[in-house]
Amino acid sequence: MNFELKKIFLRKGKEESLGRFHPWIFSGAIHHTEGSSALEEGDIVEVLASDGRFLAIGHWQIGSIAVRVLTFKRQPIDQAFWQKRLAAALDVRKTIGVASKEEIVKSKSSNSKCNDIYRLVHGEGDNLPGLVIDIYGATAVMQAHSVGMHVCRNELAAALREVMGESLKAIYYKSETTLPFKAQLGQEDGFLWGESNDNIARENGLAFHIDWLKGQKTGFFVDQRDNRSLVEYYAKGRRVLNMFCYTGGFSVYAMRGGAELVHSVDSSAKAVELVDANIELNFPGDTRHNAFAEDAFKFMEQMQERYNLIILDPPAFAKHKDALKNALRGYTKLNAKAFEKIQSGGILFTFSCSQAVNKDQFRTAVFTAAAMAHRKVRILHQLHQPADHPINIYHPEGEYLKGLVLYVE
Repeated sequence: MNFELKKIFLRKGKEESLGRFHPWIFSGAIHHTEGSSALEEGDIVEVLASDGRFLAIGHWQIGSIAVRVLTFKRQPIDQAFWQKRLAAALDVRKTIGVASKEEIVKSKSSNSKCNDIYRLVHGEGDNLPGLVIDIYGATAVMQAHSVGMHVCRNELAAALREVMGESLKAIYYKSETTLPFKAQLGQEDGFLWGESNDNIARENGLAFHIDWLKGQKTGFFVDQRDNRSLVEYYAKGRRVLNMFCYTGGFSVYAMRGGAELVHSVDSSAKAVELVDANIELNFPGDTRHNAFAEDAFKFMEQMQERYNLIILDPPAFAKHKDALKNALRGYTKLNAKAFEKIQSGGILFTFSCSQAVNKDQFRTAVFTAAAMAHRKVRILHQLHQPADHPINIYHPEGEYLKGLVLYVE
């Protein structure tokens, strides 16, 4: 153990949340710091109570969340530490069945069980706050959401190689848009190890182009896998509208589910190109699909086609609590338009990925929209993030994805 760690002392009474194993320490809880040199963003620090009792070790960062806790024990944060945490994360994915018991599935067949897309590390949910790692075939895409994880990226890459073994051929680092701008890290995305031009991976037997170079998140919305399967279940014979389609995951599943037609809409022309490519990859020459590069609200206002399955999966309307009121208005407006347009007997999948919006607030916004549209609505399913996006029981903020499947008379 490096006993020269810089120390952070909390104000009296501010250690209570750590007693409940919450992994965040807010800046207002800090009384003073001690150390031979000034704190720098990304430093590993020892956290002490006002009376000097040891509480935790974590990454320090400027901002509201000042420390992200790595451990509540006195132990070295070294290669063995990272390797143990990553191995525990992989074991969870093997347990839930998204990672093979032996190695990543390499089959290129259309077997619906073939899967080599999954989230290996989900930040606080895997006791690695500030770190996301998604697996796409033989490539791992690593993303840092804290300066501390950015500083440790090469150690993490080395530990990841040890844990994943020969199934891993490349590690791509994608953190340009997720690290604090004010940290002025001059970060550039790129391969930390290996290299790969094979950007096609499979989810439940369906193939997808993964744009880890320029795409949103790590290149694909891994968190909607289970919900995409549910769309496939309901799609048979239906006329499907996939709003905010991005790479077209829901559209591809709806096609396999036997939809009569599928229309995909996104404001990004690049996204529309990608969804067309993914449809062609799985259903070459199939004329049931069309994609439109248009604003969602404008498209829904003007659309003439009558759909009986609509998917609303917008980007986060509220990334912080200050935007909550406007976000709820946005969810209400969007869902009201869908309720107005959907055919009788239609099914609406509606989602919020805004962490600042809780389940009850989202549900209230959707119910308000249903009342505004004067539609009778039943809840068929209440949806959330999949098991490879686990929620630390001591960190309820990790439950960010909320969804409803609604039957509309």
